[in-house]
Amino acid sequence: MDYAKLASDIILAVGKDNLIAAAHCATRLRLVLKDNTKVNQKALDENPNVKGTFKIDGQYQVIIGAGDVNFVYDELIKKTGLSELSTDDLKQIVDKNKKFNPIMALIKLLSEIFVPIIPALVAGGLLMALRNFLTAAGLFGPKSIEEMYPAIKGISSMIQLMSAAPFMFLPILVGISAAKRFGANQFLGAAIGMIMTTPDLGGATEYWNIFGYHVAQTNYAYQVIPVLASVYLLSILEKYFHKKLPSSIDFTFTPLLSVIITGFLTFTVIGPTMLLLSNGITDAIVWLYNATGFIGMGIFGGTYSLIVMTGLHQSFPAIETQLLSAWTNGIGHGDFIFVVASMANVAQGAATFAIWFLTKNSKTKSLASSAGLSALLGITEPALFGVNLKYRFPFFCALIGSGIAAAITGLLKVVAVSLGSAGFLGFLSINATSIPFYLLCELISFSVTFAITYFYGRTRSSSIFAAEAIAEQTSVDTSEINTNQIANADEPTTVETIVSPLAGEITTLGSVNDPVFSSESIGKGIAIKPNGNTIYSPVDGIVQVVFETGHAYDLK
Repeated sequence: MDYAKLASDIILAVGKDNLIAAAHCATRLRLVLKDNTKVNQKALDENPNVKGTFKIDGQYQVIIGAGDVNFVYDELIKKTGLSELSTDDLKQIVDKNKKFNPIMALIKLLSEIFVPIIPALVAGGLLMALRNFLTAAGLFGPKSIEEMYPAIKGISSMIQLMSAAPFMFLPILVGISAAKRFGANQFLGAAIGMIMTTPDLGGATEYWNIFGYHVAQTNYAYQVIPVLASVYLLSILEKYFHKKLPSSIDFTFTPLLSVIITGFLTFTVIGPTMLLLSNGITDAIVWLYNATGFIGMGIFGGTYSLIVMTGLHQSFPAIETQLLSAWTNGIGHGDFIFVVASMANVAQGAATFAIWFLTKNSKTKSLASSAGLSALLGITEPALFGVNLKYRFPFFCALIGSGIAAAITGLLKVVAVSLGSAGFLGFLSINATSIPFYLLCELISFSVTFAITYFYGRTRSSSIFAAEAIAEQTSVDTSEINTNQIANADEPTTVETIVSPLAGEITTLGSVNDPVFSSESIGKGIAIKPNGNTIYSPVDGIVQVVFETGHAYDLK
């Protein structure tokens, strides 16, 4: 890949003067533009090194791919003179130009707090899944692996300890991440989490007697919402004391006063109130899961990819963390959201592979193969925005397939016991006794989606792929055309290949019901009776004139 050329192509397509700022994540260039309508979308769609584009949250994002995006970004910065920015810096620029939306602001807040701690939860969850695999009876006979091989009992017990720790001390992890997001000292945030989970809580003495009031010694292990509220208060107090206290005592008394006030209010007011709210949310989600059963799971599975498009799924890690913490604490069913996400991701991958078989466009084939595999492993952006939404019908076929598969998981009560890769490899996160059912549902999601996407593409949308096949050709068969009617052989001519813009039957201009063309007053040529309704420009150029009737366009 020529990184410098690709950067130049992207700059040309979006407009150098149209660029406000640029950053990148693991796979995408993230651009802030003055006007998204000025982007030459066709140029980016046809660039073989661009795997897709989409607009979200005030950003125009160009999918390049892991590894390559870093080098393309460096070249783009060199050529534009823009400052290098992190994704957080870019979000701040976007936020300045956006109207405040409280719901999206909350989702963004939860995402920024929970995404950084997901690796710790994944590690703990997968260790927990391994522990379940070793202790589950019925997988390889009436006895568990641990019972069949007592020598591994010590290792199994150690794995149990390591798997429980990230969830038991989850308030410490949340405290660190939340403090960073709220602008407080991260180590003070960790201290609040430690105070809320110290082993001395909930011991023989259940209450503190403070000025005649009984204050419960509640241990907030496995909890999320109480520590979020406490650290938010900590951030307010810390900022206040930094402003008010003289510099000579600020270093000592700001952390002291911030922690003691936050700690006292945590055990007296914030903790009990937020614990009720937290338990209420968890109970409501579990009730909804139990009450709606497989129908609710089917609806959730059929709309999950739509939720992904809106960005609302970024709030799910916070909900999943609550579900997993409840399950780890022995009072929950497990994480059903992960299962739905896996069904949806595999379905989008299946739809993309169906397009690979249907299309004759070499760039789309290349993108579909890599994007399809990526979706099966849990990363759906290239499949969603690069392939399925381009043709539209594969996206909706995937919604059907994932809805059916998710409904079956609801019937079979398949749940996850950890976070992980939401795709075929997601079986590592599933409750050991449900792994066969999980894999069965993944196959159903893939098979149903692939079948209906391929069938629909071969029947109802065949003209799209026929037109693509013609557009992909480098020459046109003109053996049946009398070239003497098109140009005088005595005149000097230049041979140039014009690719047919659509699939259809070649006929003469005289048969066209438009005297401007049929009279050949604007020149000689041929006409094509179309088979489909998609027309591609036969040349690269700029649209200069669009007739009011919409039946003719002038290209330069």
